[in-house]
Amino acid sequence: MSKLISTMLAGAAAAIVVAIVGLAGVWWIGGYNVAADEAHSRPVASALTSMRERSISARAQGIPVPDLDAPQMVAAGAKQYAQMCVQCHLAPGKDDSDLRKGLNPQPPNLYSHGVHDPARAFWAIKHGVKMTGMPAWGRTHDDQTLWSMVAFLQRMPKLSPAEFEQLARQSPSTHQEAQ
Repeated sequence: MSKLISTMLAGAAAAIVVAIVGLAGVWWIGGYNVAADEAHSRPVASALTSMRERSISARAQGIPVPDLDAPQMVAAGAKQYAQMCVQCHLAPGKDDSDLRKGLNPQPPNLYSHGVHDPARAFWAIKHGVKMTGMPAWGRTHDDQTLWSMVAFLQRMPKLSPAEFEQLARQSPSTHQEAQ
Protein backbone atom coordinates (compact mmCIF):
# COMPACT_ATOMS: atom_id res chain seq x y z
CA MET A 1 0.00 0.00 0.00
CA SER A 2 1.39 3.39 -0.86
CA LYS A 3 2.32 5.86 1.84
CA LEU A 4 -0.35 8.32 0.60
CA ILE A 5 -3.17 5.78 0.90
CA SER A 6 -1.92 4.65 4.28
CA THR A 7 -1.80 8.27 5.51
CA MET A 8 -5.31 8.96 4.17
CA LEU A 9 -6.73 5.86 5.87
CA ALA A 10 -5.07 6.79 9.16
CA GLY A 11 -6.46 10.33 8.87
CA ALA A 12 -9.96 9.04 8.12
CA ALA A 13 -9.80 6.63 11.06
CA ALA A 14 -8.62 9.42 13.37
CA ALA A 15 -11.45 11.70 12.16
CA ILE A 16 -14.00 8.96 12.85
CA VAL A 17 -12.62 8.39 16.35
CA VAL A 18 -12.69 12.14 17.10
CA ALA A 19 -16.29 12.39 15.82
CA ILE A 20 -17.40 9.42 17.94
CA VAL A 21 -15.69 10.77 21.05
CA GLY A 22 -17.17 14.23 20.40
CA LEU A 23 -20.70 12.86 19.95
CA ALA A 24 -20.32 10.68 23.04
CA GLY A 25 -19.22 13.74 25.00
CA VAL A 26 -22.24 15.78 23.88
CA TRP A 27 -24.48 12.83 24.76
CA TRP A 28 -22.85 12.25 28.15
CA ILE A 29 -23.04 15.86 29.35
CA GLY A 30 -26.62 16.30 28.10
CA GLY A 31 -25.49 18.79 25.51
CA TYR A 32 -28.36 18.11 23.12
CA ASN A 33 -31.61 19.77 24.22
CA VAL A 34 -34.49 17.27 23.97
CA ALA A 35 -37.16 19.78 25.06
CA ALA A 36 -40.28 19.56 22.90
CA ASP A 37 -40.59 23.34 22.77
CA GLU A 38 -37.32 23.72 20.86
CA ALA A 39 -37.03 22.53 17.27
CA HIS A 40 -34.34 20.08 16.23
CA SER A 41 -31.44 21.44 14.23
CA ARG A 42 -31.85 20.97 10.47
CA PRO A 43 -29.40 18.05 10.25
CA VAL A 44 -31.03 16.24 13.20
CA ALA A 45 -34.56 16.89 11.93
CA SER A 46 -33.57 15.70 8.47
CA ALA A 47 -31.92 12.55 9.82
CA LEU A 48 -34.87 11.70 12.08
CA THR A 49 -37.43 12.35 9.33
CA SER A 50 -35.51 10.25 6.84
CA MET A 51 -35.08 7.43 9.35
CA ARG A 52 -38.80 7.47 10.23
CA GLU A 53 -39.95 7.50 6.59
CA ARG A 54 -37.59 4.74 5.51
CA SER A 55 -38.40 2.60 8.55
CA ILE A 56 -42.15 2.83 8.01
CA SER A 57 -41.80 2.17 4.26
CA ALA A 58 -39.64 -0.90 4.84
CA ARG A 59 -42.02 -2.37 7.41
CA ALA A 60 -45.21 -1.56 5.47
CA GLN A 61 -44.04 -3.36 2.34
CA GLY A 62 -46.14 -6.40 1.61
CA ILE A 63 -48.98 -5.55 3.99
CA PRO A 64 -52.13 -6.62 2.12
CA VAL A 65 -54.64 -3.75 1.97
CA PRO A 66 -58.31 -4.76 2.29
CA ASP A 67 -61.16 -3.06 0.41
CA LEU A 68 -61.45 0.30 2.15
CA ASP A 69 -64.48 1.65 0.26
CA ALA A 70 -67.30 0.12 2.34
CA PRO A 71 -69.40 2.96 3.85
CA GLN A 72 -69.75 1.16 7.20
CA MET A 73 -65.98 0.80 7.41
CA VAL A 74 -65.49 4.52 6.73
CA ALA A 75 -68.15 5.43 9.33
CA ALA A 76 -66.57 3.17 11.96
CA GLY A 77 -63.21 4.77 11.25
CA ALA A 78 -64.72 8.25 11.57
CA LYS A 79 -65.98 7.41 15.05
CA GLN A 80 -62.58 6.05 16.11
CA TYR A 81 -60.78 9.05 14.61
CA ALA A 82 -63.09 11.52 16.35
CA GLN A 83 -62.41 9.87 19.71
CA MET A 84 -58.71 9.08 19.42
CA CYS A 85 -57.00 11.23 16.80
CA VAL A 86 -58.56 14.68 16.35
CA GLN A 87 -56.58 16.41 19.11
CA CYS A 88 -53.29 15.71 17.35
CA HIS A 89 -54.15 15.21 13.67
CA LEU A 90 -57.10 17.65 13.38
CA ALA A 91 -60.30 17.24 11.36
CA PRO A 92 -62.62 19.25 9.12
CA GLY A 93 -63.44 22.44 11.02
CA LYS A 94 -60.65 22.01 13.60
CA ASP A 95 -57.64 24.19 12.86
CA ASP A 96 -55.44 23.45 15.87
CA SER A 97 -55.38 22.21 19.47
CA ASP A 98 -53.35 22.98 22.57
CA LEU A 99 -52.11 19.37 22.65
CA ARG A 100 -50.91 19.54 19.06
CA LYS A 101 -49.13 22.86 19.64
CA GLY A 102 -47.01 21.22 22.36
CA LEU A 103 -45.83 18.25 20.29
CA ASN A 104 -42.48 18.12 18.53
CA PRO A 105 -42.38 16.88 15.90
CA GLN A 106 -45.76 18.35 15.04
CA PRO A 107 -48.20 15.61 13.99
CA PRO A 108 -49.29 15.75 10.36
CA ASN A 109 -52.60 17.48 9.68
CA LEU A 110 -54.32 14.45 8.17
CA TYR A 111 -57.33 16.51 7.12
CA SER A 112 -55.15 18.68 4.88
CA HIS A 113 -52.64 16.07 3.75
CA GLY A 114 -54.69 12.88 3.69
CA VAL A 115 -53.18 9.42 3.47
CA HIS A 116 -51.48 8.37 0.25
CA ASP A 117 -50.31 4.87 1.17
CA PRO A 118 -52.83 2.80 3.15
CA ALA A 119 -50.27 0.16 4.17
CA ARG A 120 -47.94 2.80 5.62
CA ALA A 121 -50.84 4.47 7.46
CA PHE A 122 -51.96 1.12 8.87
CA TRP A 123 -48.45 0.26 10.05
CA ALA A 124 -47.98 3.65 11.76
CA ILE A 125 -51.39 3.45 13.46
CA LYS A 126 -50.82 -0.12 14.61
CA HIS A 127 -47.23 0.21 15.82
CA GLY A 128 -46.92 3.91 16.65
CA VAL A 129 -43.77 5.95 16.16
CA LYS A 130 -41.17 6.25 18.91
CA MET A 131 -40.49 9.67 20.42
CA THR A 132 -43.27 11.40 18.47
CA GLY A 133 -46.27 10.97 20.75
CA MET A 134 -47.89 8.59 18.22
CA PRO A 135 -49.22 5.65 20.24
CA ALA A 136 -49.22 2.03 19.13
CA TRP A 137 -52.98 1.48 18.79
CA GLY A 138 -52.41 -2.16 17.81
CA ARG A 139 -51.95 -3.02 21.49
CA THR A 140 -55.56 -2.11 22.27
CA HIS A 141 -57.40 -2.38 18.93
CA ASP A 142 -57.81 -5.18 16.41
CA ASP A 143 -56.69 -4.90 12.79
CA GLN A 144 -60.25 -4.43 11.49
CA THR A 145 -60.67 -1.35 13.69
CA LEU A 146 -57.33 0.04 12.52
CA TRP A 147 -58.18 -0.57 8.86
CA SER A 148 -61.48 1.28 9.37
CA MET A 149 -59.44 4.27 10.52
CA VAL A 150 -57.31 4.05 7.37
CA ALA A 151 -60.50 3.86 5.27
CA PHE A 152 -61.75 7.02 6.94
CA LEU A 153 -58.41 8.82 6.55
CA GLN A 154 -58.57 8.31 2.79
CA ARG A 155 -61.99 9.94 2.66
CA MET A 156 -61.54 12.69 5.28
CA PRO A 157 -59.87 15.38 3.07
CA LYS A 158 -63.05 15.52 0.97
CA LEU A 159 -65.38 16.08 3.95
CA SER A 160 -66.90 19.31 5.21
CA PRO A 161 -67.07 19.88 8.98
CA ALA A 162 -70.80 18.98 8.96
CA GLU A 163 -70.17 15.77 6.99
CA PHE A 164 -67.41 14.80 9.40
CA GLU A 165 -69.65 15.34 12.44
CA GLN A 166 -72.50 13.37 10.87
CA LEU A 167 -70.23 10.49 9.86
CA ALA A 168 -68.57 10.34 13.30
CA ARG A 169 -71.99 10.20 15.00
CA GLN A 170 -73.65 7.64 12.72
CA SER A 171 -71.36 4.73 13.55
CA PRO A 172 -72.73 2.41 16.25
CA SER A 173 -69.27 1.41 17.49
CA THR A 174 -67.58 3.34 20.26
CA HIS A 175 -63.98 3.51 21.32
CA GLN A 176 -64.68 1.43 24.42
CA GLU A 177 -66.50 -1.26 22.41
CA ALA A 178 -63.57 -1.58 20.00
CA GLN A 179 -61.06 -2.40 22.72
